Amino acid sequence: MTVADAYRGCEQIVRAQARNFSYGIRLLPGPKRRALSAVYAFARRIDDIGDENGPAGRRLDRLSEARTALERPCPDPEDLVLVALIDAARRYPIPLAAFEELIDGCVADVRGTTYGSFDDLLSYCRCVAGSVGRLSLGVFGAEDEDAATPLADALGVALQITNILRDVHEDRLAGRIYLPSEDLERFGCTLDVDSSGRFTDPPQRLTRLVRFEADRARDWYRQGMRLLPLLDRRSAACTAAMAGIYRRLLDRIAAHPAETLTTRPSLTSWEKSMVAARALAGAGR
Repeated sequence: MTVADAYRGCEQIVRAQARNFSYGIRLLPGPKRRALSAVYAFARRIDDIGDENGPAGRRLDRLSEARTALERPCPDPEDLVLVALIDAARRYPIPLAAFEELIDGCVADVRGTTYGSFDDLLSYCRCVAGSVGRLSLGVFGAEDEDAATPLADALGVALQITNILRDVHEDRLAGRIYLPSEDLERFGCTLDVDSSGRFTDPPQRLTRLVRFEADRARDWYRQGMRLLPLLDRRSAACTAAMAGIYRRLLDRIAAHPAETLTTRPSLTSWEKSMVAARALAGAGR
């Protein structure tokens, strides 16, 4: 297997398993597209370990193995994702240590950690999504890295809150609750489900809860989107496309909370393509 083969494998993983992000990544020039595909392919591997079925101990062991693999000076030549990632890190200042935070966040998932306050949840969001924003920034580059880093982190937080709202029903059926308990108490919600898997809280309370969290996410998007002027045009287009897709998804969630609480909302391929096209044209939201 050549390094070129490894990169092609990572791009295939992104197209198949990280479709929302793939619309933005494809807007990058070839070298950056390949490098960011390697970053997202390894991030996806870590996420998948945290989400898979099976004993918690086994998943924790696999997360530990992923952590150890990053520390090796030479990757397993048969591991196409690591081969590509290590090559990308030689070409770009990718902060591979940020994967440690992503792994820490997935360990919290496996252990079923819950969050009492938004500050607690914010720490988790920075681990699992802010870290990916900072890893991406290593590929993009920025005129002012010190100014760009917290903005990349903020955009990751915005995307993660959107993910939490999108998956609130699916996660609850899997035994996970990410929304802070202080927010549940504020709106008189428990997120308990009945025997058919439906939330037992009064719908109007759940609606207010979802819209409150959506407004919070919008604040993080407003902060994070200040990153775009610090990036080159193609990197800004990539970021605008990925953020634009998730912001449109957030708008749909806020407009129709009841649907979010029973099904997993999504955008069509056409909608995602339109967001990406607008981003490339400089009109990304």
